[in-house]
Amino acid sequence: MTREPDDLNDAALRDRAVAAARGDAPFDLLITGATLVDVITGELRPADIGCTGALIASVHPKGSRKDALETIDATGLFATPGLIDAHMHVESSMVTPEIYAAAVLPRGVTTVVWDPHEFANVAGLNGMAYAIDCAKDSPLRILTLAPSCVPSAPGYETAGADFTSETLSNILSSNDIHGLAEVMDMAAVTSRAPRMRAILQAALESGKNINGHARSLTGSDLQAYVSAGVSSDHELTSGEDLLEKLRAGLWVEMRGSHDHLLPEFVEALKTLPQQPSTLTLCTDDVFPDDLHRSGGLDDVLRRLVRYGMAPIDALRAATHNAAQRLRRADLGVVAPGRRADVVLFEDLEGFTARHVLRDGALVKEVPQGKPIPTQLSRTCDISSLNAANFMLRAKGPKVRIATIDQPRFTRWGETTLAVDAGTVMLPADHTRIAVIHRHGMHPATPSLGVLRGWGTWRGAFATTVSHDSHNLTVFGHDPEDMALAANTLIEAGGGMVATSRGKVLALLPLPVAGLVSDHPLAEVGEAFAAVRSAMDRVVDWQPPYLVFKALVGATLACNAGPHQTDLGTADPQGGRLLRSPILEDGLA
Repeated sequence: MTREPDDLNDAALRDRAVAAARGDAPFDLLITGATLVDVITGELRPADIGCTGALIASVHPKGSRKDALETIDATGLFATPGLIDAHMHVESSMVTPEIYAAAVLPRGVTTVVWDPHEFANVAGLNGMAYAIDCAKDSPLRILTLAPSCVPSAPGYETAGADFTSETLSNILSSNDIHGLAEVMDMAAVTSRAPRMRAILQAALESGKNINGHARSLTGSDLQAYVSAGVSSDHELTSGEDLLEKLRAGLWVEMRGSHDHLLPEFVEALKTLPQQPSTLTLCTDDVFPDDLHRSGGLDDVLRRLVRYGMAPIDALRAATHNAAQRLRRADLGVVAPGRRADVVLFEDLEGFTARHVLRDGALVKEVPQGKPIPTQLSRTCDISSLNAANFMLRAKGPKVRIATIDQPRFTRWGETTLAVDAGTVMLPADHTRIAVIHRHGMHPATPSLGVLRGWGTWRGAFATTVSHDSHNLTVFGHDPEDMALAANTLIEAGGGMVATSRGKVLALLPLPVAGLVSDHPLAEVGEAFAAVRSAMDRVVDWQPPYLVFKALVGATLACNAGPHQTDLGTADPQGGRLLRSPILEDGLA
C-alpha cells in the first residue's frame, strides 16, 4: 500500500532498527553477497543490507552479520534503490492501474509519479476519485498529481470536465495529491492568462511541485514559462533542447517514449563537465505490447546504457535524483535510515530484476481485479454516424482550405480543391480527420479537418485515446470506412479500430473511460499490436514523424501548430480557431 514518509518516524520502528544495527537484535531481513550500487559516491562495493520492517537498518561489510529472521542470498547480484518513474500516465498502457502495477513492480519500479489527466479529462472528479483510490490500494507507490489542464486548451476544445483554479485548489489540498501535473497550455502560462495564472497560483500556495510540458519552448518563452513557477519538463525535442532546459534550472524528466532522440541526449550530456543532479528519467507513455514485452523504466535504463550512458549515471537519475525532485529523503538511496525499497539486478546492462523489495518486503504476486466505477463505464454515448458526416460540403466549383501539414510537429498549410455535387473532393494524398465530442457537453457533430503529408490512406482508423480531451477521433480518406470505424468504437464503448474496404481489420475495445481495459495485459497488448499491425495495411509509415503514435496526438491542441479538436482546427499558441477548414468558397 502507498505510504507517506512519516510512517518511518514510528519510535518503536526506530528502536528496533537501532537495536538491529548495533547487533543487539536480529534483522527482519538480511541481503547478503550483493554488490551495492552506491548512487551517492558512484562506487560499486560489496555490502550486506539489513532491514527492519520498512526501514534499512544497516549497510555493513559483507559477511559480518548472519542474524536475521529471513535471508536473501544475493551473490552475483547488484543492489540498487527502487526505480522511480518521474512522470507517466497509466492510461497510455491501456490497462487499469493494478494491472500496470503488476507489470512494473516485479521489474524494479517501486515508485511512479502519475498524472491521471486522461481519466480526469473524460470523467472529471469521478476520474480523479478512481485514480486516488487505485493509488491508495496499490503495492506500487503511486504518487498522484492534480491534472492542470482539463481541458488542455480551454476555448479550443471541450473535455468531459473543466478544472478551474478553485477545483484544483481543493484537489491540491489533499494529502493524496503530490503536485500539479504537467502544465500543457504553454501560451496561457507565458501570456499570464487569468485562468492559468490562477491555477499556477493555487499550486504555488499549496507548496507542492509544479510539473511542466515545455514542448518547443526556447529563449525568452522558456524563461517566462519557468519564471511562472513551473519546475520540470519532459517534452524534449533535441540534445540542444535538453541542455537549454537544464541550464534554465528545470528538473528534466528524460523520457523513453521517444527512442530516436535518446542517443542524441546521451551525447549531449557527455559534453557537460558532470551529470546534472536535476536529470531524472521517465517513461511518459508506454503502449501495452511494449509494457508486456519490455517493461517500463527498466527498459529506459537498458536503452540508455546501450546508447552509451554509464550505468551508474542512468541509475542515479532514476533513483537519487528523482527522490530529490520529489522531496523524498526516504527514497532513492540504499543506506541506513532510508526506506527499504531495494532491487537486486542480475547485471547493469540488461537490468533484469531477480528480487524486488518494497518497504522491506519481497514483492510477490500483485493483486488485480479492482471493480470499475459505473461512471467510467459508459463514456461513449454517441448516435451512429454515416458517410455523409465525414464529407466537407461547399458550393464550389472550387474552395480554398486550410490544412494541417506534417504529423507530430504540425504546420499550417493551404490548398485549393475542386467541388463536385456540393462535396469537396480530396486528392489521394490528403487525409480527412474528424473529431466527435463524446462527453455530453454539446452535440456530437463531427468537426472536420484536412491533413496533408500524412500519407496515402487505404482505409480508416478511429480512437477514443486522443490526447488530451479524448474525444472520438477518426482518420481516413474514404468516408464509408471512416463511418464504419466510428460506429464500431461507439458500439464497443471506446478503444481503437482499423478498417478498410468496408471491413474491420482489427479492434481493441477499451471500455473503461474509453481509455483502458481491465483484461490481462498480455491480451490487451496482443489486441493493440493487431491494430497497429493492421494499420500497416492502411497507411505507409514514414518515421520519425509519420508513425502510429502521431495518430493519438493529432488532437493535442496545447502543442505548437494546428491540431484538430471537437471545436475545429485549433492553434492556441497562434490564437487561431477555424470552425471549418474552408477559408474561401465559390472560387472559379
